[in-house]
Amino acid sequence: MVLAGLFAGVLCLGLILGDWLYFIRLTPDAIRYGCGIARSLDQFPADRVVHVSRRFDANGVLSLPHGIARYYPELRQIAIRPQYHLFSMSFRTAWPLKGLVHLSADAPQATAVCVKRIPWSSAIITLVWFLLVSLGTAAFLVTYALQGGFNSFTGVLMGTGILGIGLLVLAFGAVTVVFSYRLENSRLMKVYGELLDDAENSLRT
Repeated sequence: MVLAGLFAGVLCLGLILGDWLYFIRLTPDAIRYGCGIARSLDQFPADRVVHVSRRFDANGVLSLPHGIARYYPELRQIAIRPQYHLFSMSFRTAWPLKGLVHLSADAPQATAVCVKRIPWSSAIITLVWFLLVSLGTAAFLVTYALQGGFNSFTGVLMGTGILGIGLLVLAFGAVTVVFSYRLENSRLMKVYGELLDDAENSLRT
């Protein structure tokens, strides 16, 4: 049983690691990989699309100060993500973000829709955690009530305390997720802003 549990743990970690490694790739088969959670819309002059496409090298890669972008002209899409350093001093969360920018160059205005994604493992684990805490708290309260736990004042206090702890854990988890999303979103939007600034600067030169 111990070996089976150890093997299951190693397998789970391997799947999570593989999911993250595939998620950060910017290859044509991987740019759409991940759980879409948000999107942003921008409009700008259509000629900027032509200028920004010229900023990429022969492999379709553009290095930015805080990230990297890759252009797929046949798909009219640009994949972006923050730069990940192996030994970085910056705080990293369990919900990294990448973006896929869909371009539509209809004159005179072009439209860029940036779809933001997180790894599937992060989304699934987060959902399972919230479900476990919610259902576990609810199941305890139902069982506690059926066993007559709320028939006395002391029992009511104990049940209320357990409910409070469950709600506190849920609130802490929600705050952690929101804080992490805001942090990772700011990093991704910084890269997105650098991409747009690069296109704007190319128009001036």
